[in-house]
Amino acid sequence: MSVSGLNRIEKRAAFSLASVFGVRMLGLFMILPVFAIYGEQLAGYSPLWLGLAIGAYGLTQALFQIPMGMLSDKYGRKPVILAGLVVFLIGSVIAALSTTIYGVVIGRAIQGMGAIASAILALAADLSREEQRPKVMATIGMFIGLSFTLAMILGPIVADAFGLSGLFWFTGFLTILAMLMIQFMVPYSVSKAPRGDNVALPEQISTLIKNPQLSRLNCGVFILHMSLTACFVTLPKQFVASGLALENHWQLYLPTLLGSFFLMVPFMIIAMKKEQEKPMFSGAIALLSVALFLLWLLPTGLWSLVFSVVLFFTAFNYLEATMPSILSRLAPAGVKGSAMGIYSSSQFLGAFAGGIIGGLVASRYGEQSIFLVMALLSLIWLAVSFGMQKLKKSKNFSFITNIKTAEKVEEISEILISMPGIIEATLVQNETKMGDKESSNAVAYLKVDEKLVDLLAVKALLQQDLS
Repeated sequence: MSVSGLNRIEKRAAFSLASVFGVRMLGLFMILPVFAIYGEQLAGYSPLWLGLAIGAYGLTQALFQIPMGMLSDKYGRKPVILAGLVVFLIGSVIAALSTTIYGVVIGRAIQGMGAIASAILALAADLSREEQRPKVMATIGMFIGLSFTLAMILGPIVADAFGLSGLFWFTGFLTILAMLMIQFMVPYSVSKAPRGDNVALPEQISTLIKNPQLSRLNCGVFILHMSLTACFVTLPKQFVASGLALENHWQLYLPTLLGSFFLMVPFMIIAMKKEQEKPMFSGAIALLSVALFLLWLLPTGLWSLVFSVVLFFTAFNYLEATMPSILSRLAPAGVKGSAMGIYSSSQFLGAFAGGIIGGLVASRYGEQSIFLVMALLSLIWLAVSFGMQKLKKSKNFSFITNIKTAEKVEEISEILISMPGIIEATLVQNETKMGDKESSNAVAYLKVDEKLVDLLAVKALLQQDLS
């Protein structure tokens, strides 16, 4: 098999898993651009319950994300993913049948309990070679971004045609489609990828939470998604008040999101090619703060809203796209799965907090004050970001080795760390699972500089008979 590109199984796995992930996130996001308006028609409506309905999935996602990944390690990826999709479908049906705001909150919370993100990423790792794994993960990330854009466009169209209940029935249909894709499109696999690099391990979590560099990212993604959810407690109403009917909101979201994407790309290129990632990262947080202050300060005319929203999504898309990459480089070798589990939980907790805080602020101080509160929190994030260490160009790889003794683990670790391009090398025994059998072979977790490392030489060293 060529190491230069994805093989047939990897392509199939990347597309099918990315599609499942994207379809599910589409169902979660479609409520954002419409619920602030349609939610007012439900019995029991209040700004606080509106915020709860928008953000409820975030709390249960955060609580179930890591346990579902661990269950997939024990019982298999596909069964856990399918079970999560069934739970998500049940939540969608409950929300579709609800005539009260309370029923929608319960439905959204149950949707979040189907937390399959970590299991999907682990399955993607199982189905790809070490050197091709970043491409598969990038494909999934791209589909997540696309799902958000489609949700902003399709949400108003579906809600206008079929109402709020129709929106949740459509989400249920998408979930059934995702289940069929998992069953018939995703290749079968046993759990073969090293666990620590893909699935969160409980014993690592407390240490990683205290890591000052990772905690900056976790706090950042919390504030980022809190701002997004809180803003959508009021933004759709403001667009309607400025003269844009709800059924036409897609006409605003489509050029706004596309425009923000094209504005974001040059900054990403500059950051990568000029090695200015840290300044550009802080600059994007500053832009987010400016956009939120403008939403608070400027009159609620259509063009001022459009201008501010374009700035907001330019910053949001840049941060959303670059933060997972930063996380993978800051995380110590061999614990990326645990680091990503904490990061994802922080992200979903932020979505939940945004709904709560947005609803509370709107009920007590008026909806316009939501933007001020989020802008101030973004400034705190900006101040925290200045302490982030300079990023080194690196990638993480994991290799199953033929090393079977502790003595050889120490010996090979010393050889690895002395090789050109190896930034970190961690060897761990008794982590490999093939079906129902456990292997005593060690797993090598490496953080490398791709320009300097000779991966073929590394693999040759690790795969020779070292028993």
